[in-house]
Amino acid sequence: MKIGVPRPVLEGETRVALVPETFAKLRKAGFELLVERGAGEAAHYLDANYEAAGGRLVGSVGELFDQADVVVLAHLPSSEQIDSLRSGTILIAPLSALTNHDLIRRIAERNIAAFALELVPRITRAQSMDILSSMSSLAGYKAVLIGATNLGRIFPMMMTAAGTITPAHVLIIGAGVAGLQAIATAKRLGAVVEAYDVRPVVKEQVESLGARFVMVDAPMENAQDKGGYAKEVSDAYKAKQAEALHKHVRENDVVITTALIPGKPAPKLITASMVRDMKPGSVIVDLAGEAGGNCELTRYGETIVQHGVTIISPKNLPATLPFNASQAFGKNITAFVLNMAKDGAINFNMEDEIVRESLVTRDGQVVNNRLRQAMGMSALEQQPVAAGA
Repeated sequence: MKIGVPRPVLEGETRVALVPETFAKLRKAGFELLVERGAGEAAHYLDANYEAAGGRLVGSVGELFDQADVVVLAHLPSSEQIDSLRSGTILIAPLSALTNHDLIRRIAERNIAAFALELVPRITRAQSMDILSSMSSLAGYKAVLIGATNLGRIFPMMMTAAGTITPAHVLIIGAGVAGLQAIATAKRLGAVVEAYDVRPVVKEQVESLGARFVMVDAPMENAQDKGGYAKEVSDAYKAKQAEALHKHVRENDVVITTALIPGKPAPKLITASMVRDMKPGSVIVDLAGEAGGNCELTRYGETIVQHGVTIISPKNLPATLPFNASQAFGKNITAFVLNMAKDGAINFNMEDEIVRESLVTRDGQVVNNRLRQAMGMSALEQQPVAAGA
């Protein structure tokens, strides 16, 4: 099978789905690698690097799609890309499948076998394939740098001839992968850090990084699903949560929010009244903007000032670190492909949880039952399949 690596086409996107260092493993598994000229330039991977790694350069995306059996993307496919893919092509990409139902229907109509990388189950065997974790880690790191850049004071305590400068105080809301990386980065910059998460189980991780865990004065609830992601809590808990967060938001200089619930709008954790009570010059960096934002005043993709507080909702932070983001993404996709590789082809083994949970369309229909339920469709009776494409 031929795996095709096209150039990124979305506005602001710089990542490439595979990097030269992963080619040796894929070639050893029997795959041929096709790369559109210039595919890695924005991420600082040159055509010569791909050729040296055994890739074959093709001059246009049309030529690539005509030849490729498998197409890998580091971003949502564009409408033009979907229309250009041959019927029967295997697409491996992040698809935002649980919310982007029109895209999934269009992919199914084109008879494309599509894997949604964000649906890879959070199990030990799939850790090396987890794009959400690898990209979230970079986003958490960059969010702190953005907060520090926009704050009119320094993060660390500093001793000067004029006296001592006290450290900045940073609150991280959401202690998943992005939040934990944000904690570590803020601590390295010298800030006093505290963090909140609806899942009490992460308290130990927060404290191991040197941050103080914010407790809510309410009975503990089971706020974590079987995949380790946060889930919605009761209204009674939300009231206590808002009370606790109001106090801590008011006292901190930078607030970084990372709270997401898969397939649902981001929970509104910072209200307009909380922003109004923050210190002038404070900064909020909302990483949940694409899902509606954790702050009530967030405008996705914009930087605004409300009540003297700068509220930043950046788009696609991993793409601002294209070399490392592509490197991590390429390793994730390589591991994902190799898990299905058999004799140089993709093996659709539906007994494999990783394959079953991430495959969303095949043979002209939506085949993922979790997704079918979200789309209001009846479940399919799935049979194990061990044949290649």
